[in-house]
Amino acid sequence: MTSARELDLETLPVKDGFRLRGLEMTRIETFTDAAFAFALTLLVIANNDLPKDLQGMRTILRDVPTFIASATLLMVFWQGHNTWSRRFGLDDARTIQLSVALVMTVLVYVYPLRYVASSLFTFLGWVTCVPIGADIPCRTEMATARGAVLEISAQHDVNALFVIYGVGFVAIGLVLVLLNAHALSQRHELRLNAIEEHQTRTEIVGWSVLCAVGVLSVIVALMDSFPGAPGFVYMILSVFMPVYHTKRSRERDRLLAAEVAA
Repeated sequence: MTSARELDLETLPVKDGFRLRGLEMTRIETFTDAAFAFALTLLVIANNDLPKDLQGMRTILRDVPTFIASATLLMVFWQGHNTWSRRFGLDDARTIQLSVALVMTVLVYVYPLRYVASSLFTFLGWVTCVPIGADIPCRTEMATARGAVLEISAQHDVNALFVIYGVGFVAIGLVLVLLNAHALSQRHELRLNAIEEHQTRTEIVGWSVLCAVGVLSVIVALMDSFPGAPGFVYMILSVFMPVYHTKRSRERDRLLAAEVAA
């Protein structure tokens, strides 16, 4: 692997003001990508047999929204790791350790992720009478629903599920925080400029916020609040993250303008 000191940084492609040092995929990055691909496969095949007739096909198609929602969140985490890899191209012992931790966490997290997404669409299907998620009759008692991927019969069960989900959510976010912090600690070796340091700190804070929201959701779940309350906590991210990244992007643009002017 070519080190940052051996690279001619001025010839590297630039994206969002960041010189991309990791144009060549490392073996650990290939392994991590394969793990994410396998996790997507698990989302497709989990608890689903091959359909033997048209009714079976219809039943499986009801789980398409669950798969899309689960896969989308997995791809957010994958994109975080992919961006980190393209920017820094690190392949040292610390990178390998954190990447392996990410792989193991993702492969465990895929199951509670699917269950939470399935439960969400089961609830939406029950409320709206739209055949999404599990096959639940309109406006029947949720406690009697037996079509869900995960049978949930009590408030405590819902909150316990969100505790498991939240722990996985926080663990993945924490690994991405540590990867970016590791890269920042190597800023002299990587020859990061002011804009690149700014972007790296943006990633660290952004993933740290995700971790904080996940911890808050776990706390709400442990308080045995009403079912669904821990899930609503994650809505904080839909408000905070766009505002935060817009603000940081404007700061980055000002740094770029100052660099050009100089």
